[in-house]
Amino acid sequence: MIRFHNTLSGKVEEFVPIEPGRVKLYTCGPTVYDYPHIGNWRAYIFEDLLKRFLRFRGFDVTHVMNITDVDDKTIKGAAAKGMSLEDYTRPYIEAFYAERDILNALPADHYPRATEGDNIQGMVAIIKSLLDKGYAYRKDGSVYFAIDKFPSYGRLSKINLEDRRPGSRGDADDYEKDSVHDFALWKAPKKGEPVWETEIGPGRPGWHIECSAMSSRFLGLTFDIHCGGVDNIFPHHENEIAQSEAANGVKFVNYWLHCHHLIVDGEKMSKSKGNFYRLSDILAKGYAPEEVRFLLLSTHYRKMINFTEEALAQARTSRNRIRNLLFELRHIERDLPPAPAVAQAIETARAGFASGLEDDLNISEALAALFELVRSVNTVVSRGELGREDAQSVIDFVADIDDKVLACLTRDAPAPADADTLEAWVREKIETRQKARAGKDFRRADEIRRELLEAGIVLEDTKDGVRWKKAGTAKS
Repeated sequence: MIRFHNTLSGKVEEFVPIEPGRVKLYTCGPTVYDYPHIGNWRAYIFEDLLKRFLRFRGFDVTHVMNITDVDDKTIKGAAAKGMSLEDYTRPYIEAFYAERDILNALPADHYPRATEGDNIQGMVAIIKSLLDKGYAYRKDGSVYFAIDKFPSYGRLSKINLEDRRPGSRGDADDYEKDSVHDFALWKAPKKGEPVWETEIGPGRPGWHIECSAMSSRFLGLTFDIHCGGVDNIFPHHENEIAQSEAANGVKFVNYWLHCHHLIVDGEKMSKSKGNFYRLSDILAKGYAPEEVRFLLLSTHYRKMINFTEEALAQARTSRNRIRNLLFELRHIERDLPPAPAVAQAIETARAGFASGLEDDLNISEALAALFELVRSVNTVVSRGELGREDAQSVIDFVADIDDKVLACLTRDAPAPADADTLEAWVREKIETRQKARAGKDFRRADEIRRELLEAGIVLEDTKDGVRWKKAGTAKS
């Protein structure tokens, strides 16, 4: 039996999908006003672990992850640089895809973007329904959701609506927990902002309506699991529930799973504090992508991660314990009869690994089962009692759970290019990438960025051109 902590009920519940054998999963993706940071990847790796485990247990998972390419932040960023939204958001989308692959996160089945025509039409249809049913109203060219018309508002976030000021409205996409007010579904046109001409009038969508439209387009009006960080609970996910259920008259999502924050050296990550890290910053320190992934997934998703150099070093040590054993097992050549104790140790590890993840993705328990196997097998190896057949059985077991679930133990990133030819090689790659971008072959540009990252080379697109660095040394 699989159990998850459902934010909606506040309890750990048995997971029962709507359709036997199938899971419909929606996860909040990047808002592409900047490059993803390591805190973002904490959420995305948790969601990847969830999806991999569900597939490991035999479920057919349909995964949708949105890309928010129009909101207050993207519009402000594009305006500041004098760029179109498409040109402004493109490098951030490219970087997200490249880093996803570097961290071995499985691609979603769909990556809908808020600005796509079909999605805008879906948002308009929901807003029109809310207006017709009296849940929404017009004011100064915008459309707002009236939360006092939806009695169950606040059940996800446990917000106290008594603190709401009557008649208060909010135009910002995001706001503080003590700012409970009607929220914008559709925003009136403003100078310098993108505008869509629609049957509900000209304007642009608010942030919250985007996910309701994109999730229902691919997963239906009711689906199984919705994920995100705890910072999404209010207002974003609370507003998603209100507008979706008011418009459609059915339950929006059955299970809500939220992961806790990532902090750095005990403090909230902030550029002003100098503790703001992108994946490229960590790789430039000499850590492998697999070590970063191991650290991000090895803390239970509902616990806060304290991201430190010591934690990274510990992740490296823990991962190497497993890899060192595998290396030794691959070099065992003696033929000995299979040992029942080894087979039993593998089955105990298999059961412990699965039962840990069945218990609300208890990764600590799952990894403990794996490390107990490592300890047991090391003992047998040290006595010279492990034969080639048993060694291969252990290798196959670890490879299986790594390939299907953990994705950070047996995979290695390619080695960096030879030092003598590195600079010429990088320059050639950069030039090819620039030509691809100029020709709007963004898939190829994305592939080149990923190739360079896998070789330990980090690209940075700046106003002065493309810069690259390796192991902390910047070059232009």
